Amino acid sequence: MRVERRKPLMARVGLLSVGHHVYWDQFPGLLDELMGKAEVLKERLTGNGVEVVDFGMVDQATVAYAALPKIKAADLDVLFIDMVTYATSSTFGVLARSLDLPIVLVALQPLAAMDYPRGNTYMQLCNDDLCSVPEFTGVAIRMGRPAPPLILGMLHDDPAADAELAEWCSIAKVLHDLRQARIGHMGHVLEAMLDMHTDPTAVTAAFGCHVVQCEPDDILRAYRAVEPAELAAKKEEILAFFATPDPVSDPLTSRLNDEDLTMAARVALALDRFVGTKQLDGLAYYYEAEAGSEMRQVVTNLIVGNSLLCAAGFPMCGEFDIKTCIAMLIMDRLDIGGSFAEFHPIDFARDSVLVGHDGPHHLNIADGKPVLRSLAKYHGKPGSGAGVEFQIKEGPITMLSIGVKADGSFKFVIAEGESVRWPIPPTGNTNTHGRFKPDVRTFLKRWVAEGPTHHFALGIGHHATTIAKIADCLGIESVIVGE
Repeated sequence: MRVERRKPLMARVGLLSVGHHVYWDQFPGLLDELMGKAEVLKERLTGNGVEVVDFGMVDQATVAYAALPKIKAADLDVLFIDMVTYATSSTFGVLARSLDLPIVLVALQPLAAMDYPRGNTYMQLCNDDLCSVPEFTGVAIRMGRPAPPLILGMLHDDPAADAELAEWCSIAKVLHDLRQARIGHMGHVLEAMLDMHTDPTAVTAAFGCHVVQCEPDDILRAYRAVEPAELAAKKEEILAFFATPDPVSDPLTSRLNDEDLTMAARVALALDRFVGTKQLDGLAYYYEAEAGSEMRQVVTNLIVGNSLLCAAGFPMCGEFDIKTCIAMLIMDRLDIGGSFAEFHPIDFARDSVLVGHDGPHHLNIADGKPVLRSLAKYHGKPGSGAGVEFQIKEGPITMLSIGVKADGSFKFVIAEGESVRWPIPPTGNTNTHGRFKPDVRTFLKRWVAEGPTHHFALGIGHHATTIAKIADCLGIESVIVGE
């Protein structure tokens, strides 16, 4: 079973073609042929699920200056510049200087090679996509900007180029939501976790998203408004989605009882209402409340509802860790999951380490049917209730931790590994065996040396270089541990 995404992934990208205006009178038909190339690229971009705003041909400085306000007004996430033939850098200089958004140069020539026996200047110009790229990147650097990334290849039948286009469309979707997201912040840092403290203004400065300060009472009011009929339906939905096995070895666990199921379902409904009312795209929370109070029952039973929301595209992050909430959002928008995770005991015999947490989790990357167990207590925290347990899918995994440096700036700590289907402890918590190169000891020493927070987002597949590109777009330092 899979939880459907509540909001479709989306982004708005720009497409701008560049050329040299002198060519058009010299070579009749060339402009139309080059714009046909641009149309092929536009179709490829649209096929990757993004909205494309086409700014046509920019072939001299005056046209670039005229296009600049239109590009700014389009509110783009990424601008693709199609290097359809040679173009002077005057078509690019003002854009490099003035645009504060990622620019990607695309050089996809129609022919795999010139037809040398029949070669002519017209044919060369139709395949001169690379020619002015050094001029463009050099001007960007002279303008104090980084050299734009380049997608280089063939216009047709080039899987590598197609994959890069798809990757940049995925990055555009991440950037689109980062700069517009409303991330809820509720409660306070779990006592003594100094690495959790994060300045909400710094979050907006670095990522663009707005931090919404929320009150636990907002969830409590929604909890009290739940109707019996919707509660019964939610309980059925949860029982259909999760397995509820008998306990195994941990005395803190028992088979899911109706009291814990009812509480989890009611709180899940309250969370749905709360997220809708506050128009949130994610939530980082921690709150304890008075022992024995109704509020404590509610705020300590968010795990099931939050896990369902995570899988639906709303990252929900425990222990008030808004940095990891953003890391989870990045992974979710890349459509690779994004569970709340940390390192657990090492398996020296298997050269692996348990990777997981007590919640919340991205259910769509579960290996098989996730499990619910009743827990007599949440270790290290107040409360009791239902816990979510599963392993993530076997195969490649990626981790992203967002740390904070001494100067207050953020740092992406990224790594790739493998999830292996080996036994996990039946504790009502999610875990998977992670294997990392060159070996678990060396990897963990290298990981902790980079200053990550102790939490990270966990996704499936190998996507470290894509996440590093996102960091570059945001102007944030990144490191891929193990490279």
